[in-house]
Amino acid sequence: MAALDDVFHGLHQDGLLTLANVADAGGARLVERLGSKAVATSSAAMAWSHGYQDGNQLPLALLRSTIGSMTRVLGVPLTVDIEGGYSEDPQQVAQVIDAVITEGAVGINIEDGAGSPELLMRKLDAARNVASRHGVKLFVNVRCDVYLKNLVPAEQRLEELLKRAALYTNAGADGLFAAGVVEAGEIATLCRTSRLPVNLLWREGLAAPGELQRLGVRRLSAGSSIAEFLYGAMAGLARSFLERGQLDSHALKAHTYGELNSLMAATPRCP
Repeated sequence: MAALDDVFHGLHQDGLLTLANVADAGGARLVERLGSKAVATSSAAMAWSHGYQDGNQLPLALLRSTIGSMTRVLGVPLTVDIEGGYSEDPQQVAQVIDAVITEGAVGINIEDGAGSPELLMRKLDAARNVASRHGVKLFVNVRCDVYLKNLVPAEQRLEELLKRAALYTNAGADGLFAAGVVEAGEIATLCRTSRLPVNLLWREGLAAPGELQRLGVRRLSAGSSIAEFLYGAMAGLARSFLERGQLDSHALKAHTYGELNSLMAATPRCP
């Protein structure tokens, strides 16, 4: 039987790998049972499940224990979104990646965010060194936030994304997560130009999976969208029960990312 790291790399070579991102071991087990060939975490969903905001806030101990609880029940590869590595210091990022690999994950997402591409390249170097020490063929999926966080004017986005993609490829990335790209022509250009398997984030207006595969996309992620709906549904059910003693499943709707991230902001304790 092939090792899980080899299996995960192979899943990006042909077809479209669809990942319904999860927050915990129960969700991981569920999507595996539904036939998913791999499991991916959502950094936001994982943080929210522990009462923390998304945005490099989750303590390493909780990240580590959550990953361990997932790999305990999974028989398929696990990839973990570590945001920006929870630090701007590549040495600290290396400690996070060491914990992720030690707990059994074979892939990571790591993002550039508002930081410089050069900083992310140093983090990539740290990731490669850690993976080499463990003897693991870690799949490093780099999330480029040019579109998602509107880092440059709209007319410059594709050019900037392609420039960063080339840098990250040369720095040893295994995949390119072009979060926020939805226009078919831009997707086609990206897939034709990039030497890395292209990962997209689900958004309203994104083409259907078959069309994405035709355009050359190799991975499609739900991101935090499933968690946003689940928390919204939980709020609706809890409200109906608290108000009427009934579980009313009508008119359930998702919370937004902003609503949930604001909800998880730390509340000052009374002295």
